[in-house]
Amino acid sequence: MKKKQVLPLILAMALTPALLAGCGSNGSNDANNTGNTAAANTNTKNANTGTDAANADTANADKPSEPITLTFFDKNTGAAFDNPVAQEIMKRTGVKVEIQQPTGNPSEKLNLMLASNDLPDIILMDRGGDIVNKYIAAGAIIPLNELIDKYGPDVKQQYGDILQKTRFKDGKNYYLSNWYGMDNDPVFGVQMRKDFLKELAPDKAEGGQPFTTDEFEQLLKDFKAKYPNIDGKASIPLILNAENMGAVLGSFKGMWGMKPYFEDGDSLKFDVKDPKYREMILYMNKLYREGLIEQDWAVNKTQTWEQKISNGIAFSTVSAYWDLGGANGALKKGGSADKQLFAYKVVAPGTDPAKTTYGPRSPLGWDAIAITKKNKHPEETMKFINFLASEEGQYLLMWGVQGQTWDAKDGKHTPNADVLKGLKDDWAGETKKTGIRTWTWFIKNGLGSDGTPYDISKLNRGEIEQMATKNLLDSVYDTSPYDNLNPEGGTPVSLSYQKVQDIMKQSLTKIIISKSEQDANAGFDKMLSEMKAAGDEQVEQAITDNYKARLELWK
Repeated sequence: MKKKQVLPLILAMALTPALLAGCGSNGSNDANNTGNTAAANTNTKNANTGTDAANADTANADKPSEPITLTFFDKNTGAAFDNPVAQEIMKRTGVKVEIQQPTGNPSEKLNLMLASNDLPDIILMDRGGDIVNKYIAAGAIIPLNELIDKYGPDVKQQYGDILQKTRFKDGKNYYLSNWYGMDNDPVFGVQMRKDFLKELAPDKAEGGQPFTTDEFEQLLKDFKAKYPNIDGKASIPLILNAENMGAVLGSFKGMWGMKPYFEDGDSLKFDVKDPKYREMILYMNKLYREGLIEQDWAVNKTQTWEQKISNGIAFSTVSAYWDLGGANGALKKGGSADKQLFAYKVVAPGTDPAKTTYGPRSPLGWDAIAITKKNKHPEETMKFINFLASEEGQYLLMWGVQGQTWDAKDGKHTPNADVLKGLKDDWAGETKKTGIRTWTWFIKNGLGSDGTPYDISKLNRGEIEQMATKNLLDSVYDTSPYDNLNPEGGTPVSLSYQKVQDIMKQSLTKIIISKSEQDANAGFDKMLSEMKAAGDEQVEQAITDNYKARLELWK
C-alpha cells in the first residue's frame, strides 16, 4: 500500500535528511533536522453522470489523432501497463505508457539518468531533497505553466493553490505533486501490545486517553517485572529500530510537541537547540540506563526489529503505525487481534496533549511528476495528465473500472463487495487482477465531490488504523512551510550544512546509550559545540532566509 511506499518520504519531509540517509531511506528532505509528508470538472464525474459513455466522449475529445507511446519512470513501480485500468486509460486517452523498471536504488537511477541525459518522457521522483532542483538546474524538465493554462483545466481545478505553493523560485511550476492535499491520517505513535496493556493499564487499553511519560516508564517497568522472560527468551520492554532513526526520534519528538525546526523568535534553528530536545534525549537515556530500552538496540536493522516483535517478546516500540504490518500479522495469526501492537499517545510534562506532533504531513505531496525535455509530445502529455488528474481519472486509478469493480448508486461511488473483500484478504492479488492502485499518479488526498474517498483503501480500515485515528488524529500537523529549506547545493554553506547533519547523526545515538545522565549531558554539550564550530549559525541563517522567502512567495 502507498503508506508503505511513502514512509521514507514522510520522514524525509518531516525528519532529518542525514539520519534518514544513515538508516537506508530512499529519499531525503533537507527541510528538517533530527526526528522528523475540489470538485472536479462537472463534465467528468462518473458517479454523477452514471455512464461510461458520456465520460468517454469527454476524454476522447482530447485524444491524439494517432496513438502515442510515452515512457514513464516511476520510482514506486515497474508493473507492466496492461491490466484493466491500463486498458481503460489507453481507451480514454489514446496514450500507451511504457513503464521503465526502477531497478536498484531509484535515487541512484535518477542521478544516472540525469548525468547520461538518458531521460524518459515523464518522470516521477521524490519531491523532497535536492533531486528535483538538480533536474531543474540542468534543464532536464520543462516548465508546465503554459501547458496547464492551455490543456489542464482539471489540473487547475484539482490542485488549486498547491500549484502556487510548489512553484520554483523563478515562479514556474516544473512538476505536479503526487499524494497532495492534507491527509489527516496519523503517522507515528508509541506502539504497545494490547493484551499486555489490558493487564497493566486496563482503563487505557481501549484508547482515547493519553499516557504521561511517567506512566509510560512505569508501564515498561511493570512489564519487565511481570514478564522477565517470554517463551524462554528475555523480554524487551521497548525495542527501537536503529535503521530508522527518523521514526524513533520523530516519535519521541511528538511527545514534546516539537516540529522540524526550533522557532526562536523569527529565526529557525536546528531542532536540537530547542530546550525541550535535551529533556527528551535525557528521558531516552534514562529509559536505556534502567534497562527498559533493549540494550543492543543500536545495532538493530529493520528485519531484526520486525523479527523480534513477531516472536512476541517485545511489549512496545515507536514507529509509524503501518510499519508493523508484517509483525502484527504474525502476532495476530499466532493468537488474537489483541496480541498486536496498537498506536497510543504518550505526552511529556508541560505539553498539551492536543499539541503533540506525532503526525508530520505535507499537503504539497510526496512525489514530483514532471515532463522531461526529451518528450516529443508535451501537449498530448498534458492532455493525458489532465485526464488522470481529473476526478474521473482519480477514481479510475484508485477504484478501477466502472462496472467491473464499482458502480454509481444514488450518486455515489459504490465498490463491489467482493472487491473490498479481495482487497482485505489478498491486497496484492486483488490489485494485480483489477488494476486498482497499481499506478498512483497525481493522487489527491481526501474526498471526491460525492463524499467518497479518492483512495478506495480508506474504506478498508482495520482495527490498527482505527486505534491510531482514535488516539493520534489530533497530532497531525502541516510540515509544508519547513520542506526543502536547506542551503543551495554546491555552496560553502551547503557543505557546512552537511557537516552539521553528520555531527548530529553521529552524536545522538551515543548520547542515548550514555552510562550516566552526566555523560549524556556532556555528550549533548559536545555535539552543540561541534555544530557551532562547523558553522551551524550561518546554515541557520540561510534556512531562515529561505523560509521567509517561501512565505513571501506564497502570499
